[in-house]
Amino acid sequence: MSDELKKMRERIDALDEQIQALISERARLAQQIAQAKQNSNDVTFYRAEREAEVLRKVKARNQGPLSDEEITRLFREVMSVCLALEQRMTIAFLGPEGTFTQAAALKHFGHSVKTLPLAAIKDVFREVESGGASYGVVPVENSTEGVINHTLDQFMNSPLKICGEVELRIHHYLMSKSTSLKDIRRVFSHRQSLAQCREWLETHLRDIEQLEVSSNAEAAKMVTKDSHAAAIAGEAAADLYGLNILETNIEDEPDNTTRFLVIGKRATPRSGVDKTSLLVSTHNKPGALYGILEPLSRNAISMTRIESRPSRRAMWDYVFFIDIEGHVDDPNITQALAELGKAASVVKVLGSYPKAVL
Repeated sequence: MSDELKKMRERIDALDEQIQALISERARLAQQIAQAKQNSNDVTFYRAEREAEVLRKVKARNQGPLSDEEITRLFREVMSVCLALEQRMTIAFLGPEGTFTQAAALKHFGHSVKTLPLAAIKDVFREVESGGASYGVVPVENSTEGVINHTLDQFMNSPLKICGEVELRIHHYLMSKSTSLKDIRRVFSHRQSLAQCREWLETHLRDIEQLEVSSNAEAAKMVTKDSHAAAIAGEAAADLYGLNILETNIEDEPDNTTRFLVIGKRATPRSGVDKTSLLVSTHNKPGALYGILEPLSRNAISMTRIESRPSRRAMWDYVFFIDIEGHVDDPNITQALAELGKAASVVKVLGSYPKAVL
């Protein structure tokens, strides 16, 4: 070993010692904060707005060589393990184990939480409403295939608030017990994933039967007993179920991304860079949609998304789901909501929450 290499390794050892000491000091401070909260009867341990603020600072001061994504992931895990010293949270998600929704939950909360897989989106809402989970994570839209209607429909009657959002880059893998693409006769996956890989399947597995199942992870679980079947799922599912990856990144769109929502009981204070989601219903008459949008324009509010869904109250009666930039406590949004309340029959604030950091 050269003297130069030895010196660099000694420097790394010294830095590791300092890093470990600082992490331990941060953890002790987290314990002190937990005690102070208990003394003041404050049971709010997880603060979404505070974590978003910290991660934005991490990203802003990053000068490499680690990417913004990697450095924020490291700090997210430090924050996660420190929070677990205060309170270990249970996070419900659309299961089973190995879904992209679980990956989104771990990206947002870190790995020091307990994740609880549930069979349906409505079950995630119910688990959080009942107090069986601290928060829930559900998919809401994909950049290729659009909105997930089951999620939007749950907000019509649920008292839960949107507390955060997660954007997850989606890579699809073809996996099987077999080691050869020539053996495959059937492909299982969620309908969204089949749609996101439509062109690849048409090119490489044109005459192969495509079968829809409840989730990608469920598809991976099913093909463990069939060497002539393959599943489209995330890489984690292959590890979890002991499958061979036959093809990687088979999604048709290179920027394929899914957005997930974090749902909970508590409204989230301002973080400084926020979004607000609204549910709005209006009478079926000429100019009704303009009456909804005009207050937003007049108060200089940027709308990032609008979706319509049947209200299920009467035929041809619709509600609108609207995302806007800003927090419900911002003066211009407060004013816009007051004006919107005069034009619409129902205005429900689904939540104000920090915009996804990455």
